[in-house]
Amino acid sequence: MKKNNEILVTGDRPTGNLHLGHYVGTLENRLTLQDSYNCFFLIADLHMLTTHQSRVDELKENITELVVDWLSVGLDPTKSCFYLQSIIPEITELTVLMSMLCSVPRVQRIPTLKEKISDLNLNENYSLGLLSYPILMSSDILIFNASKVPVGEDQLSHVELARELARKFNSNYKEIFKEPEALISHNSRLVGIDGQSKMSKSLDNCIYLCDSEKEVEKKVMKMFTDPNRTSADIPGKVEGNPVFIYHDIFNSNKEELADFKDRYKKGKIGDVEIKKSLIVHINKFLGPIREKRLKILKNKDEIPDIIFEGSRRAREITKNNIELIREAMNLYTSSFDYK
Repeated sequence: MKKNNEILVTGDRPTGNLHLGHYVGTLENRLTLQDSYNCFFLIADLHMLTTHQSRVDELKENITELVVDWLSVGLDPTKSCFYLQSIIPEITELTVLMSMLCSVPRVQRIPTLKEKISDLNLNENYSLGLLSYPILMSSDILIFNASKVPVGEDQLSHVELARELARKFNSNYKEIFKEPEALISHNSRLVGIDGQSKMSKSLDNCIYLCDSEKEVEKKVMKMFTDPNRTSADIPGKVEGNPVFIYHDIFNSNKEELADFKDRYKKGKIGDVEIKKSLIVHINKFLGPIREKRLKILKNKDEIPDIIFEGSRRAREITKNNIELIREAMNLYTSSFDYK
């Protein structure tokens, strides 16, 4: 039994397998939230097209892999709703309607939009789809009249835009929308193994949820530590050190970790010993996920049914909500008699 009837919306782009950054940033939070809220988990395939137009041949497989990752960590389609963005037409309709309420300069102030344009070296040669993706994201939330949105800190500006659009719509037309509230994870961002940025597929600095024990070992042994520490007998810096950031999250043996930190600061332990321990703890964390993944892959043919059943349930809500939105804007609704 859900503790309340509030709707929660969040999701992921199907651009490849999910990684530890996704887990600590949002998936861990979702596992708790799915027992408390009416959760709608979005497979954001339209968002994927804003930056990966040349990779559409991978899209269907990526959608399947995304759902496999969700199921592997414990997200449950009997407790929540997994749905595909592109087969919910009310989302795109609301995006058009909301675009009338949002100026171009307002969208251009979204930090993550600026980052995407910079990362892709697009300068001013970016698509209208990329420019308007923050409005599409707002519509993902508002079409369900969601009250909660789990996000990382870098996505807070998107929730604020959704709140602004909700207020503007309610003021201009009719009180329809709730102002969604962002739910921030305790560890909202995980540094990549290169230590230079957040964990990101595009930067190739990830440990994936599907990585084997050997792959984890290889990646951890390459992890950056304190760049000023050239030998084990030199006192090292713990704060901001990627290896210790991961230990803080994945090492449940606090006594061992405290000892590592103390000796590291005194120059009495080498990076290799600390990394070998981290390998053990990450693989211990990933073990149950790997086991569950193998079971899910044996029934991989059932995943399209999960997606389309979830999308059907999602449309029961979005179809009703778009009618209320059209009516508030004095647009014809589906009950209009064309005769």
